Amino acid sequence: MKSSKDIRKDFPILNNIIYLDSASTSLTPKIVIDEMNDYYYNYNANIGRGAYRTAIKSGQKVEETREKIAKLINSSENEIIFTQNTTSAINIVANGFPFEENDNIIISNIEHHSNSIPWLNLEKNSDNGCNNINVKIANANSQGIIDPSTVSELIDSNTKLVAITHVSNSIGSCQDIKEISKIVHEHDDIYLLVDVAQSIGHMNIDVKDINADFIAAPGHKGLLGPTGTGFLYGKEELLKKLIPKNLGGGTITNLKNHEFKLEKVPHRFEGGTQNISGIIGLGKAIDYIIDIGISKIEKHSQELTKKLYNSLSEIDNVILYGNPENIFSIVSFNIKGANPYDISKILDETSNICVRSGFHCAIPSLNLINANEGSIRASIHCYNNEDDIKKLVESLKEIVILFS
Repeated sequence: MKSSKDIRKDFPILNNIIYLDSASTSLTPKIVIDEMNDYYYNYNANIGRGAYRTAIKSGQKVEETREKIAKLINSSENEIIFTQNTTSAINIVANGFPFEENDNIIISNIEHHSNSIPWLNLEKNSDNGCNNINVKIANANSQGIIDPSTVSELIDSNTKLVAITHVSNSIGSCQDIKEISKIVHEHDDIYLLVDVAQSIGHMNIDVKDINADFIAAPGHKGLLGPTGTGFLYGKEELLKKLIPKNLGGGTITNLKNHEFKLEKVPHRFEGGTQNISGIIGLGKAIDYIIDIGISKIEKHSQELTKKLYNSLSEIDNVILYGNPENIFSIVSFNIKGANPYDISKILDETSNICVRSGFHCAIPSLNLINANEGSIRASIHCYNNEDDIKKLVESLKEIVILFS
């Protein structure tokens, strides 16, 4: 198991900056980049039906990543579809699910736009040929927590899908997904999609324990993988019911005149050349996460999150969001009288500290907490330490004086 000191050595960029923006994209360890370079240097070939050795090896490495993902979340490899990111994973379900007339979908008001716009677009345009698809919104409280009973109250005979985030990307609030899942599955033919973009890699995700029908995940956040990677998990019997929209190379087994036969799940959803090096890198990133230990990462993140929240709460004119007992790896805050963008810019220019500012692609959730100009968001991963927290807090103490 790696020590904190050894972990930081794996991220050379930390020699130059203090990085607290992992909720947007995590840093990538050197071992992952080396694995991707090995592909390009030594067996760069497309996957599929190539009979030569390098093509076979590249295909095997991609499938090994599928197996690693499946093992990580306790699923079958046939239930894993490679995607570009969480957004594309959610869109596979939104655009391919066999919705019927008057079906409704439940989301919340703290979703990332990736888990709201696809459903709202479906409601607006009915791209799948259905009419009167409706979206219902479960409102979180002022701390960004969705009471499961709120979801229960919205469910009716026309409800087909509940799509909920696990950890809010803007507030960091963690939802009681198991209880929401229990409520959803008390009803026949209602399904649950969970956006785990901010929880996977930070905590254990077991799809059987959660009883999620779908989960959408990125490779480039908690899993420390490269950008342009992610996956959709779906129960195999449900994936067979989805209509693939990205058809082409690799998605069919036969074509004659106007008739074609689809590949088996999951390959029917993976049209065209995949991000081969990225997927291979993601596999190595999962190895890296497991080597550290997800439980260790979770404990480390919880400790630093609380330390940061408590330290910021002692600074005058700092506004904090969320319940410190419920936020995870993310601390969202503002300084009275200051624009969040300005604070982020000052931190970068004066202290080499990287934090996110703005609405975090989650405008309704920022409106919920009355952060009408957005917020400053510091987010944590395994490579952060107490010195990072201390330097951010000390820098903010100096900045607050400028706006007091």
